[in-house]
Amino acid sequence: MSENRNSFNNKANSAIMTRQPSRILVVDVTPPFWADVCSNLCESLENFFALACSLGGSCRLPLFSLYVVHNQQECLLPFVQVKGNFPKLHSCISELRSMPKEGCLREKPGSLKHAVEDGLLQFKQYMRHVTIGGSLNSCTVEITVLTSQPGKEVVKQLESGLSETDLVSVRRLQVLHVSRCNTMELMDMPCSTQSVPSEEENNSDDCSILGTDIDLQTIGNDTVSLDSFFKSWLHNHETDKEHLHLLLADTRLPRSAERTCLKCDVQERIISPALLTGSVDFTERTESLKDIQKINKAANSGALQYKLQVIKALKSDGVCESILYGLPLIIRPTNCWKLDWDELESNHQIFHALCHTLKKRDWILLARSEPQVMGTTWSVHVDCYYVILPSTTLTLLVRPVAVQELLLPCDLPFRFDEPPETALSKIEEILDGLDVESTYNPLRLKSNLYKHLRGTIVKTPYRQQPKQVQRREQHHPEQLHRQEHEVLNYLHFSTNDADWGMYYTPLSENN
Repeated sequence: MSENRNSFNNKANSAIMTRQPSRILVVDVTPPFWADVCSNLCESLENFFALACSLGGSCRLPLFSLYVVHNQQECLLPFVQVKGNFPKLHSCISELRSMPKEGCLREKPGSLKHAVEDGLLQFKQYMRHVTIGGSLNSCTVEITVLTSQPGKEVVKQLESGLSETDLVSVRRLQVLHVSRCNTMELMDMPCSTQSVPSEEENNSDDCSILGTDIDLQTIGNDTVSLDSFFKSWLHNHETDKEHLHLLLADTRLPRSAERTCLKCDVQERIISPALLTGSVDFTERTESLKDIQKINKAANSGALQYKLQVIKALKSDGVCESILYGLPLIIRPTNCWKLDWDELESNHQIFHALCHTLKKRDWILLARSEPQVMGTTWSVHVDCYYVILPSTTLTLLVRPVAVQELLLPCDLPFRFDEPPETALSKIEEILDGLDVESTYNPLRLKSNLYKHLRGTIVKTPYRQQPKQVQRREQHHPEQLHRQEHEVLNYLHFSTNDADWGMYYTPLSENN
């Protein structure tokens, strides 16, 4: 069942991800600017490709090539497929790191232009001889020129140099200006990303000859900003078709009535840990009790236990739900029979006090997993982090939370102006027609999962007699109501205090 689901997801994603563009990175290594950028850039590239090469599923970055520019252009890495090629990519980054940081090397006029043209020619030749699958949209390339020189000057240089170049295969041409300012100073600037079509606002002839705008983006010279930029390459950049249709309709009207369709694009917020291959398995540590059960089985004589170390407290509205993932786990005070009564009672009281105090202060806890057994000297323990949320009951909820390595860049622009009156009135009319309930009760919704599982497991289903079916499936309405009421009580669900939503964490203003 799991294999079938994964196979379906891979096929669904591959239709989109195979249309991802290939990438050419042109790095300006001209001294003295290169000395400021080298260390952070190489570290970020190593981190990014270690992640990209470890991702399962559909290919998010088909091909990559790297050029450097100083007094001439030089191809450090011809086009290679990213998956399975980390040793070659790592070797290329090591060569990039060794480029001279001092000296009298000066950029030769036209070197950036020649690097872009050579990379584009190499891409066309590669695509003629190598088939990577997918649609024609995968036969496009995005070119990024990374420099510490003034960005607008570089854009003007490329515009004039590429005016006669065929850029039909180029989906996007971008100048990435690595500023000497820190990230906080850049955030205070009015705008750090812009499109520079030509030298003057009223002169668009050069832009029409190029056939594409040259984007100028400024980022800080730090590994976090560079990591975020490179991980943006892992997003789905397909724009030929919308990803999602959100259908809105007045529930008071018949189903055949006209529905409002909102066409949306979907963007990932974090890398799914389930996609990570190799020895790192976030999923097992955060989405099930497998590790805990394994430890308990092996700890008959020893005292190994699954441990979470609380490292700080957070305000309950200070965690964005978009960075939570995996299945939640409920923790409660133990009833382990090996503990004496006094210890059980004391543990129960302290647990109760923790739940009460966290709820009273409106706090949640941030915890880190502790290593169970120290590995070999060369192994690296991968830390997993969790948020622990209180409730009005004697339980806590544990949710895994994303870390820096898994986080994908996400641009969430604020709109302070109100929508047009016509659109606002239309949406208000639709929402007024929806049924409103104070809480969500999962017992009132069915997904036909049981029928699907029976049909999947049993190839030739056993057919009962119609009378037997009717007898077994007949239930009195009062009996059904009583069963539902008992289950709701077990789940501590109450329509008055809305305990079913006791673990709800509101979205913060800043994702």
